[in-house]
Amino acid sequence: MGAKGRGIGFMETCKPLDGQSRRIGADDLIVATALAGFAVCILLSAWRDSLRIALKDEECSYVLIAPVVILWLGWVRRRQLAPCTVRGGWVGLLALAIGWGVYWYGYLKDPVVWRAGAVVVAVGAFMAGVGFDCSRRLAPALLACVFLVPVDPNGRYRIAQPLQTVTADVAQRACDLIGMSVDRSGNLLSVNGVDVTVAEACNGMRMVLTLFLVCYVVAFTVQLRAWLRVVVLAASPVFAIASNVARLVPTLWVFGHASAKTAERFHELSGWVMTVLAFGVLMAVLRMFHGGHEPSGGSAGGGGREALTGPGPCA
Repeated sequence: MGAKGRGIGFMETCKPLDGQSRRIGADDLIVATALAGFAVCILLSAWRDSLRIALKDEECSYVLIAPVVILWLGWVRRRQLAPCTVRGGWVGLLALAIGWGVYWYGYLKDPVVWRAGAVVVAVGAFMAGVGFDCSRRLAPALLACVFLVPVDPNGRYRIAQPLQTVTADVAQRACDLIGMSVDRSGNLLSVNGVDVTVAEACNGMRMVLTLFLVCYVVAFTVQLRAWLRVVVLAASPVFAIASNVARLVPTLWVFGHASAKTAERFHELSGWVMTVLAFGVLMAVLRMFHGGHEPSGGSAGGGGREALTGPGPCA
């Protein structure tokens, strides 16, 4: 096909297929993006509040990564938009109306719901612009917009508390295996006479949403069978704990053998480094797994390498 070498060349024309529908074009995506931007401007106070929380509370730093993830998931699915037609915009209008109701309910009752409503309104506006067919193809990117909503501290605590306990226990065992003397009392770990709580050194919740985001990106970027995609998402808490432990062990050593300022700096930097490493490790594991389970036929996406790196089927 002539458009293949031009990336999104299929959008250069949008010939009508019949009297009621036509193929989606670049202008439709531009209009839909403008509608979403307009929705953001109307409810700007909620978006500003989400940004304020993300910048102030490092527990919600995943919100800063979410826009990149959303754009990436949309980009890797650009070729799937070729056969889409502009129809079913009423679905977006319905989502917009629901989001508006959620926004006002949250405005009166719950700040988290208030911010979530603003996100749903923007997503609904975009869906109204491109229609149901395109929205279905972009579903992973649109669903990822949930990561634009900062989690309430009380909700985080309910998840973080058991994660911190498990992480502290596993971290102590890991330290024992490498000959590092660590005492534990609940979530409190003691290294070289220095007491460090798991919440201080490596909060179980601090990375869990970020690492779930990593698992989500991998699950919908790599071409996987549906059951394996579900496994990747379901295993994200275990993956988060393992990554936290890998981060916590060297962090404990730094807390026990360096100044508190140096340890805090190491703690902050290691979180971002571990996110990148976790993404690489997960991709490598899936490549190894996929290498032993190659598809037998010559699908449209091809086999082998291209089938592994291209976007998966619509979810």
